[in-house]
Amino acid sequence: MSGADAKHAGLNLGDQDPRAHAKAESDVFGFWIFLMSDAVIFALLFATYGVMLAGTAGGPTPADEYKILPAFIETLILLTSSLTFGMASVAMKHDDGTGRRRALLGWLAVTLALGVGFLAFEFRDFATMIADGAVPSRSGYLSSFFGLVSLHGVHVAAGCLWLIVMMVQIPVFGLDDRVKINLLRLGLFWHFLDIVWIAIFSVVYLQGLIR
Repeated sequence: MSGADAKHAGLNLGDQDPRAHAKAESDVFGFWIFLMSDAVIFALLFATYGVMLAGTAGGPTPADEYKILPAFIETLILLTSSLTFGMASVAMKHDDGTGRRRALLGWLAVTLALGVGFLAFEFRDFATMIADGAVPSRSGYLSSFFGLVSLHGVHVAAGCLWLIVMMVQIPVFGLDDRVKINLLRLGLFWHFLDIVWIAIFSVVYLQGLIR
């Protein structure tokens, strides 16, 4: 691997598509900067949650509302979706015609289904909490919880919409440089959401259940 390849900020397209690889050097790096700014926002929300955790105002506490099994299932779903997107990335990198392209679309479709499944579980969790009276306006703790976890859900929904757009662009435009770089960006975004969710599962759900 050359020095330039070692510095590549994303999936290394290498010899498979040198032109797209060269264009990705700056484009994907710029997207990394965006993700770091997004990480700062999540860090601030984690800090707010930590400060407000004791501010239940006599209302529901984390131990009252959190259910470990649904949260664990959501974690498994999102981690599996990261694997399926990785398989899609490999199919894109080694695309050599229609067969690989069908595999790429198939893996993206599976990733989309998993993302929608994650959102369905999360929506059900929110609905259960709200039915119990654990609404954001009830306490500072609940406001910070919904602010943090809901923002991650909005990101997953945006990622699902992005997946749909890419699944339309691939058959329309083919795997040109623009489409490949957009898939690289989407891959970074999707894996970033997995990392954030692992932090939410560990800091919010697991710690909340033992308080």
